[in-house]
Amino acid sequence: MNEHFHVYIAANKTRTVLYTGVTNNLPQRIIEHYLNRGNTRTFTGRYNCYHLLYHESFQYINGAIARKKEIKNLSRRKKSELISAFNPHRQSLNQELFDKWPPDDLFHRKDLE
Repeated sequence: MNEHFHVYIAANKTRTVLYTGVTNNLPQRIIEHYLNRGNTRTFTGRYNCYHLLYHESFQYINGAIARKKEIKNLSRRKKSELISAFNPHRQSLNQELFDKWPPDDLFHRKDLE
């Protein structure tokens, strides 16, 4: 079974702001959050949420979207428990996605259009 969709939680450096998202390309999405830092028109840019703390994979988009909605409706405490069960030290998992963080070959998908 191939898993193509990801639900993830990203945070700012101090882990005080959490962002829950869904994507079909987790590494690229984290790069895009990183490239958007400081961009006040986006939530992740405004709060510099590009540190991956948690992720789940799904074969179908419907399952990923349903899980995203479920996580977004959790209390802050329940989200914290979910993250801690997956990532006890709440460290950035960006390094797991890339050989080097930040990677040298940064690009935004919108720039390819």
